[in-house]
Amino acid sequence: MFDVDLHAHTRFFHRSPGRPTAYDPVGAELLSLASRWRGMDAVALTNHDYHEPLGASGARPQFLPGIEVTTTDGHLLVVGPDPPSRTEPGALTPREVVSRAHDADCAVVLPHPFRHGSVRDSGAAFDAVEVNGKHPRRAARVHDLAADLGVPVVAGSDAHFPFEAARAYTRVDADELTPSAVVDAVRDGRVEPRVRSGPSHRLVRRVYEQIHRAKW
Repeated sequence: MFDVDLHAHTRFFHRSPGRPTAYDPVGAELLSLASRWRGMDAVALTNHDYHEPLGASGARPQFLPGIEVTTTDGHLLVVGPDPPSRTEPGALTPREVVSRAHDADCAVVLPHPFRHGSVRDSGAAFDAVEVNGKHPRRAARVHDLAADLGVPVVAGSDAHFPFEAARAYTRVDADELTPSAVVDAVRDGRVEPRVRSGPSHRLVRRVYEQIHRAKW
């Protein structure tokens, strides 16, 4: 069993909506430190429309390849051994993203399904639906949606700042911690969403909301 944050970013101050957010090694190091402190075994790096291939380090937490694709109808997470390196925001439909991801043996997760966009109504064959760390109160709706779609539920922090790391994560039932093993576990439903709660995590959400407003 492994604890994996399936949704995290390395570039924290992304002030250019609609443009790819490139890999930031400083942000990655801060994310790694915060995730290690919270006991994560692995973190999927899912920058917006940008994936930087990294060699396996063997350190904990392990970074898993991933990308958050801006489709014509909203966002999708692609996690696995060979996600696309770059995607043009708004250029691909959800079905196209899913088809390309599955051809590359990657899993596709529908993140924050009730935040914005209409991806959940696209009919694309997602592999899982996410309980998002920014919106844990929507967990019941996420579980209902997943039941309707016939897919499992995972969780990710959607961290854009180090203090948000691992506030939501996924317990993965796998014999080894590799991108392919994580993909197989997601597709097989050998996953369990976990969300941290309590006063400190509610404070984190409020702090993020203030930072998010200030960015624009």
